[in-house]
Amino acid sequence: MSPNKVDRSRVKQLTDLPNVGKAIAGDLRLLGFDSPEQIVGQCPFEMYERLCRETGQRHDPCVIDVFMSITHFLNGEPPCPWWEFTETRKNTIAAGKVK
Repeated sequence: MSPNKVDRSRVKQLTDLPNVGKAIAGDLRLLGFDSPEQIVGQCPFEMYERLCRETGQRHDPCVIDVFMSITHFLNGEPPCPWWEFTETRKNTIAAGKVK
């Protein structure tokens, strides 16, 4: 869902989350998440690595940005477009804070 349309009080299913459409919702289900509550506390970098392992392919790193936007929102922060997390992702990886 577009971040500017997200209503926190109405988030019930995966596609109610910011930046989540059918494809990302499918990826989240593949990772074992059926509801937004199950994602709380997850690491977006670990989610990405698991997705790559489960599908047997490397996905676009922008998927990490989407996962970051979801976990950010679920931590109580306002919904933001996924691309606002690109620089943070790049800096985190460059600093060696994730594998």
